[in-house]
Amino acid sequence: MRRVLVHLGMLGLSQVGVTVAAFATQILLARSLPQAAFGTFTAALAVVSLTAPLAVFGVSELWLQRFGQEGERAYRWVRPSLRLVLIACVVLVAGTLAWSGVEMHDPAEGGVRALLATVVVAQAGLALVASVQQLRGAYAGLSALQAAPHLGRVLVVLTVWLFGLSVVAAAAGYAVVALLTVVACAVVMRPFVRGDMPLEGHAGAMGPPGPAVPVTGVARAATPFVLGNVFYLLGMYLGTVTVAEVRGPEAAAVLSVPMSVLTAVYLVPRVVFQQYFLAKLHRWSQTDRGAILMAYRYGGTGMFALGVVIAMLVALGGMPGLPFLLGPEYRESAAVLAVLALAIPFRFAGAAVASLLTSGGLLRRKVAYQGVGALVFLVALAVATPFWGIMGAAAATVAAEIVLCVLLWTAVRRRVVGDADLPSWHDLRQRLTRGATRAS
Repeated sequence: MRRVLVHLGMLGLSQVGVTVAAFATQILLARSLPQAAFGTFTAALAVVSLTAPLAVFGVSELWLQRFGQEGERAYRWVRPSLRLVLIACVVLVAGTLAWSGVEMHDPAEGGVRALLATVVVAQAGLALVASVQQLRGAYAGLSALQAAPHLGRVLVVLTVWLFGLSVVAAAAGYAVVALLTVVACAVVMRPFVRGDMPLEGHAGAMGPPGPAVPVTGVARAATPFVLGNVFYLLGMYLGTVTVAEVRGPEAAAVLSVPMSVLTAVYLVPRVVFQQYFLAKLHRWSQTDRGAILMAYRYGGTGMFALGVVIAMLVALGGMPGLPFLLGPEYRESAAVLAVLALAIPFRFAGAAVASLLTSGGLLRRKVAYQGVGALVFLVALAVATPFWGIMGAAAATVAAEIVLCVLLWTAVRRRVVGDADLPSWHDLRQRLTRGATRAS
């Protein structure tokens, strides 16, 4: 238990640093750039962030699944997976550069889009390294590498603020940070690519590795993961993009601030379930039914309760906090944040139960439900945004989160738990005090 708390503490501290750094960049950029330029920057970054799951093509989650099930035999997936990621990155960067060329009438906007294309590759590299570090059990290294790019961005926006630089200069700084991130990721991944990295929870090789998987086989296996990531990021960034198109860059700037707060808050369930427990859940799904039942009973309800507390803090703190930090022109952002906070408990609980579908052989069903949630969001966004603007986009986000959480929770109850007797608090205390789980 002590080891679990230490690892979660390191990841939590890292994400606190990421959260503070991400929000600091938003504040400094909003203070440094005209509102229209800030909206242009955030809208372009939102579009680029939407392409990140296509760049990594679900390979990071695929590695967790295959190594959890196959142990060291899964090294046969690594090199073909990297070739797939490389192809995807080249295609997406080329597409982003072509998209930037469309803005020939506005060189600044086109330049911002072109420079931010590098963020696609950096985010893909970070996603891959996150999985590698989880498989190693190297949570300190994972924490440091995740925080470093955000600290680099803080230095960039500080420079923009101090010297009064342009939005293009800010995008250029982000590009430099992205390239340095790619180099760091390549260095960290070298032992993994060679196939001689020790794996947490696996004493040794489980048999001959077998022939390498063809790239097409990797693409088929990874497709459900990439779809799930796309559906997730649609909910985070499509609202800002839509508001920018319907109501203009100033409105996008007003929405992007509370959405950045929401993105930071959503790091909590991602740390717990994506960065710490997911690799373990894949192992437990093969060997430890009791641990899965405990994750359902106490993970879902615990995360919902935590989400309620955090939602209250976010809504109450945002009312005075955002106008004070960003200025009176962002007063509407505080009201939007109060609406968006309603989605937090449902996202927390949904992340908990979704991890059980991922590790329980029900990935395609999970992705189908995520697709339904994305469809609800798209319809609600299309209906609400033209009539109610920014508030309509916020309400659409909340509605989609509620629908998705209900679908995921119902599926886990029926497909994973079934008629099994749920463990009691006594069972949980026994595991924690006696170290009975095979998590470590």
